[in-house]
Amino acid sequence: MPYSPLLVKPMKDELTAIGFTELLSAEDVDRAMEEAKSGMTLVVFNFVDGCAAGMARPGVRMALDNGSKRPNRLLTVFAEQDLEATARMRSHLADIPPSQPSIALFKDGELVHFLPRHRIEGRDAQAVADDLTAAFDEFGQ
Repeated sequence: MPYSPLLVKPMKDELTAIGFTELLSAEDVDRAMEEAKSGMTLVVFNFVDGCAAGMARPGVRMALDNGSKRPNRLLTVFAEQDLEATARMRSHLADIPPSQPSIALFKDGELVHFLPRHRIEGRDAQAVADDLTAAFDEFGQ
């Protein structure tokens, strides 16, 4: 059952305030991933827990603030809230099991880097940012 929209609003706002487009339906995901066939696209599977609040979202923000290269598109779905959009976005991850929070980087529509929960949890936000910044530098234009 989805979380209350009032509960997740501040967590969603944390990403949309820095330029992420929130995807709420399967159709939103389809349109966004069609556009993602060119350039670099960052997708955050947002979630309502301490790992997302303390490491994932701050790490993403730091990577975007400090990286020399940035993705062309910033997209987010909220796991356990926007169920249809999350399921459709996960269909773009092939054989990778569901993980929340998690962060995916696509280059020209192909998944090139993925940070599952177990590579976020137990680390600090700077370590997450460093992983993402290295991926942006490797796969950026």
